[in-house]
Amino acid sequence: MLVLFVFWLFCLPSPLFDVPTATVAESSSGQMLGARIADDGQWRFPQMDSVPHRFEKCILYFEDEHFYWHPGFNPVSISKALWNNLTSDSRRGGSTITQQVIRLSRQNKGRTYFEKLIEIFQATRLEAGFKKKSILNLYVSYAPFGGNVVGLETASWRYFGIPASELSWGQSAALAVLPNAPSLIFPGKNEEILKQKRDALLLKLFKNEVIDETTYQLALDENLPGKPLPLPEFVSHLTEKIRKEHPGKRIETTIDFSLQQKVNNIVKEQNYILAQNQIHNLAVLVLDVNTREVLAYVGNSPTTREHNNFVDIIEKPRSTGSILKPFLFASILDAGEILPNTLVADIPTSVNGYTPENFDKKFNGAVPASVALSRSLNIPAVRMLRDFGFQRFYNILGKINQKAIDKPADYYGLSLILGGAESSLWDITKAYAGMASTLNFFNISSSEYRKNEFVEPIYLKNDEKIDFGKIQQKPSVWNGGAIYEAFEAMEKVNRPNGEENWEFFTSSQPIAWKTGTSYGFKDAWAVGVTPKYAIGVWVGNADGEGRPGLTGIQAAAPVLFDVLNVLPQSGWFNIPYDELVEAEICTKSGHLAGLFCEETKQVWIPKNGTRTEACPYHQTIFLNASENLRVNSSCYPLSEMKQENWFVLPPVMEYYYAQLHPEYKVLPPFAPNCLQEGEKLMAFIYPKKNEAVLLPKNFDENVNEVIFKLAHRSPETTVFWYLDSKYIGKTETFHELAVSPKPGNYILTVVDSEGNELKEKIEIQILQ
Repeated sequence: MLVLFVFWLFCLPSPLFDVPTATVAESSSGQMLGARIADDGQWRFPQMDSVPHRFEKCILYFEDEHFYWHPGFNPVSISKALWNNLTSDSRRGGSTITQQVIRLSRQNKGRTYFEKLIEIFQATRLEAGFKKKSILNLYVSYAPFGGNVVGLETASWRYFGIPASELSWGQSAALAVLPNAPSLIFPGKNEEILKQKRDALLLKLFKNEVIDETTYQLALDENLPGKPLPLPEFVSHLTEKIRKEHPGKRIETTIDFSLQQKVNNIVKEQNYILAQNQIHNLAVLVLDVNTREVLAYVGNSPTTREHNNFVDIIEKPRSTGSILKPFLFASILDAGEILPNTLVADIPTSVNGYTPENFDKKFNGAVPASVALSRSLNIPAVRMLRDFGFQRFYNILGKINQKAIDKPADYYGLSLILGGAESSLWDITKAYAGMASTLNFFNISSSEYRKNEFVEPIYLKNDEKIDFGKIQQKPSVWNGGAIYEAFEAMEKVNRPNGEENWEFFTSSQPIAWKTGTSYGFKDAWAVGVTPKYAIGVWVGNADGEGRPGLTGIQAAAPVLFDVLNVLPQSGWFNIPYDELVEAEICTKSGHLAGLFCEETKQVWIPKNGTRTEACPYHQTIFLNASENLRVNSSCYPLSEMKQENWFVLPPVMEYYYAQLHPEYKVLPPFAPNCLQEGEKLMAFIYPKKNEAVLLPKNFDENVNEVIFKLAHRSPETTVFWYLDSKYIGKTETFHELAVSPKPGNYILTVVDSEGNELKEKIEIQILQ
């Protein structure tokens, strides 16, 4: 007896069911988002936590009415079954639910009397070690429901498209009879038998007063299960990601079910529009700024296999376009090397053969730094990166965990800020969220920062909460003042210059946002943040095909604002006064006010901004009595001079700036015979210093001309041009001269009619 007891004690395998299960993803509120089939090809969801009340009543009245009272087997049922089997040709099982759990765990071995004894023996052990509710859960989770459908939860979704908790009495009764005869489920066959069994069970429930007459009559009219329905697929790419990382588990995610549905509808509508231009892929990521939880995840648009619909774009590195510019702007402000509205140069620029261009191919001469960011001007961005140092900026990108930017800084060079590097929508959106979170925490804390603001977002609800690191006085990357000023500039992106269609994106809900377009129109970005949400959008073709119109503003921005409009109001960021100081600023230049600045205003600037230089563009000049000529003591009586403060830009900046600003007043010329010591009257626009001039050949194999350009403070003057002391021509008003020099090194010299001279070394090369 002792040996038998020990054998009985250890007769159950552990675990009882060692079979693969499907991977199931659920929203933060418990709705199914998607599922992936088990490795053995069965739709078998992970074990249920509990059995719905309606189905429990149905399965007990159909299979085992005395389940809660027997010790694992029912002697009366077994006796009746044995007598029936001996006295008739039909076969009757007499098994309890507990015995059926054992049979399922033994993978439905042959129905013999010896096997029945094993089932009874193990059933008693199961009853001794498990609660009745747990045994019922096991049965409901592993019972067959026809075809490759295993378990109640799976059957409920496959046959009725709803969770088991929402099954009606008629649906519960129909599913309760299936484990006993799973073959009844085949559509078009055995439906009458299935209906008879279901109706008989409903009648039994009615007679036992489990359901009332009204419920009974309504249940009889309910539809039977038919052809299996497709399972929900709300976050297909995230579900696949979960399958790889957590196979065979039921995973509760941080996804907001309602928001995910809305974003899916937006993507579907926008995908239809974009497909008209043969743009087939689209990805959207929405993060909670403060918790860094993923709220919505669309890895790709609902396109076809031909257009790579299975590729999860959110994780794939793509050319960044201009999407990194806010990081540079914040970095320079944080370092105290510029003020938000300091004028920056937007002029023809060449750095070691690299010649950036603005999207519109135009030059503004000078623009406030914040406007350069909001209008996404390329030339000011490159010049600011050159001044800031691309190795220094590269190090900052490392601090905000841009994992795909993993080559040495010299590999990218200045093109880093214009799309020369790659990053993923995941990394870009989390970086924008990190900026917003830094500012939020600074404002709600005692003006403090957290060490780990730029952490990985989470999509598993039961994960440990993100560790943002210890509290510290200094920021890990950017201070709150720099971030706030960057967001202020980015909020104005919805008021661009000369872009009529941007007004359609004006929203009552403010957002700091930025677009980006990669070279060749292959990647379109739009990323934005509010105090509560970070939204990232990428549009393009997964295979890298470029398309006309595939720009951030035209392709990605409409998606961004559609998503913004379905999010709750967030308000705007609070001002981080502890990281700002009030200072007097020159209205025209955006610099700290200098001695000669006449128009000034008091504004809040980042603390480190007090290190910047005072306005270099205002100077004092002396005019004659008529105020139309400049004079000095060499040519005019001191007593008759009139002193005036004047806003003066360098010649090349002035050349372009004056064309766009009618209010800009060019310096009056000097009176005759006045000495002009130290006066910089002219500057070469092209070629720039140390710039090689490349002359391409045309279709006739002839070398094209090169056009030399000069900016002069007095355009009406005559300028004489020389190449190695050889006279090559003169210009008036517009100082542009076309020449066809031979390859070689030259000294380019210009002399104006007043005798002022400018020289520059140039190299002429033929582009083969």
